[in-house]
Amino acid sequence: MLLTEIRHHAARIEAALLAGEAARSPIAASWSRSARMHGLSPETRRKVPRLTEGELTALRAAMEPTIRTAAPTLDRLFRAVAGLGTCVVLTDRDGVPLERRGNPGEDREFERAGLWTGTIWSEREAGTNGIGTCIVEGRAVTIHRDQHFLTAHTGLSCTSAPIHDAEGRLNAVLDVSSASAACAEPVMALMSHSVQEAARRIEADLFRAHFPRARLVVLPELAGALLAVDADDLVIGASRAARSHFGLKGDLTRAPLPCADLLGQSGTDSLEEGERAVIARALARARGNASAAARSLGISRATFHRKLIRNSPRNLSQN
Repeated sequence: MLLTEIRHHAARIEAALLAGEAARSPIAASWSRSARMHGLSPETRRKVPRLTEGELTALRAAMEPTIRTAAPTLDRLFRAVAGLGTCVVLTDRDGVPLERRGNPGEDREFERAGLWTGTIWSEREAGTNGIGTCIVEGRAVTIHRDQHFLTAHTGLSCTSAPIHDAEGRLNAVLDVSSASAACAEPVMALMSHSVQEAARRIEADLFRAHFPRARLVVLPELAGALLAVDADDLVIGASRAARSHFGLKGDLTRAPLPCADLLGQSGTDSLEEGERAVIARALARARGNASAAARSLGISRATFHRKLIRNSPRNLSQN
């Protein structure tokens, strides 16, 4: 970048901050944090800090379940965007890339830019950028070229989305970055949609892996909203979207909630209804064979028939 361009970029940021744009623009708010909280200067040419091999190995080991679960989605996403001069990056919650996908012919350019495993892309270290600003904002963000704070990064366009763990805490960030001028803002907007969809898919896969024996309830009206329900129809887990919608907090495995109550489907519970449900399930598993159903419940065929008659819908309606 030419000296005049560097000075123009710095002057533009300074003017925006002096005009109070930080109160109206998320980008300007990030510029303000970069300058006033972290003491960075747009003109600073600095290498993005990088972990040692030992530190990176330890971090990857700690994040191995997330890396393994995310790998198929990273592959699919990269196949979709590879022709646009991009790389796909998965970071930890602090903005350290742990896994990436890229075209070998473009690797040197991305490594020079610092988009490589083991580098640190927090706002504190790198100023306004897709990964670090996504972490601070807690939402998907796109930082396009001269929206970056440091002039060293203005050749990049980055779109990132957060990935949350089974308890709704930030776990990782998914990012797609391009060093190509062909990636104009409309292209990045389309890419942002793909990144957010991929992040939700990884979140859902992590949620399923965390509750392998639970029944999952999908709330189609809420993107990414999942409930984990145990054999007693109690909610023992909720994704971040579900927690936000229902106002849920804490460890639901220790304090589960009736699924029917949460979904507004609760009525008056009764022992008769519970017995009726057990009988219905036993009959279904036995494919309608009453003798087999009775044996599965450990009762005689005659006792099973009495209970079946007592719990028939007609008899229940007369009680």
